[in-house]
Amino acid sequence: MEYLLAFVIAFVLAFFSTPIAAKIAYKIGAIDVPKDETRMHKRPTPLLGGIALFLGFWGSVIYCWFDFTDFPYNSVKLFGMLGGSLIVLGYGIFDDVRGMKPWQKLIFQTTAAAFTVFISNTRIENITMFFSDDGKMMSLNPVLSYVVTIFWIVAITNAINLIDGLDGLAAGISAICSLSLFVVTLIRTDISMDVKLYTTIITIAIAGSCLGFLPFNFNPAKIFMGETGAAFLGFTLGVITIQGTLKSYAAISIVLPVLILAIPLFDATFAFFRRLTRHKSVSQRDRSHIHHRLIDMGLSQRWSVLTLYVASAAFGICAVALAGDRIKYGAYLLLFIFILIFVGIKYMKEFSQHAHSMAVKPEKNTEQIDSLAEDNPENNKDQTI
Repeated sequence: MEYLLAFVIAFVLAFFSTPIAAKIAYKIGAIDVPKDETRMHKRPTPLLGGIALFLGFWGSVIYCWFDFTDFPYNSVKLFGMLGGSLIVLGYGIFDDVRGMKPWQKLIFQTTAAAFTVFISNTRIENITMFFSDDGKMMSLNPVLSYVVTIFWIVAITNAINLIDGLDGLAAGISAICSLSLFVVTLIRTDISMDVKLYTTIITIAIAGSCLGFLPFNFNPAKIFMGETGAAFLGFTLGVITIQGTLKSYAAISIVLPVLILAIPLFDATFAFFRRLTRHKSVSQRDRSHIHHRLIDMGLSQRWSVLTLYVASAAFGICAVALAGDRIKYGAYLLLFIFILIFVGIKYMKEFSQHAHSMAVKPEKNTEQIDSLAEDNPENNKDQTI
């Protein structure tokens, strides 16, 4: 009931505050006007959907903080996350209204991550030697520990930001990732109960706020989450994976968050190296992300988004299998997913082209029938539709 209540509160708050966020966006000029080929929408659309995501998430979490006696396991960690997310919210609103340069956004992202890390002492202290037979740990010295933690949070923040290129994509992927983290945390036996309760409440609140926002953001979108929402979701997911999923000495701990966040992490990593090899700035926008490639293959926006939903959910299921000590089945499932993805990509273009040609034929036939009807009006004089 605690999980259900946290989800419902986040969903309801995000759902009813989204139209208010859209109205604010129109008033202050936070509008995304399609002006280059990387933008897939055709008409000006309000931003600031991240305000609704922020209100839904924190409204739910703060209610749980006051109402649930066992939550949180450490209020300092929650305060650190709140302070960092407020920094992200502030710069996100400014970017959606006025615009900021990539290096300026990076400074604010790093500041938010550093605030959370130093205030709440949220950091990656050990890295498990995954392929070691006895599960040895490599302890990080304090300086390296802080650097690695801040890098991870900033990387996840930008990974969610980069994948926010189609209607409903970032919100749906974030919901799937948070639900996967929720289930993984529930079934794990190698973390304490206080950490488990804290992590599950945070992740279910993320999912609730994303799903409450999604009806307004799915294609055709009435509002975008903007930098405000994408940075907030990425930041929160980055922090909670450290405070919860990585809060264990089990060897599998380092694999689970990477697997759950596989789609945005792969897209961000591929974009980074793609731009480097093409001698372009890593912050320069391009039209070669995963979702753009699916569009270029002939899929519609909705089908491209749904395809990535399925892929993200599949990786989440693999993480659940691995977390439940079903490593053999998880490995088989992961191999099957990779094979399915490669085969699907190979035939997806051919299938979409065939579907497109089939859709065009009736239109041509309709034009021929209409022309015949115009030439022979007597034949249709008494017919009704």
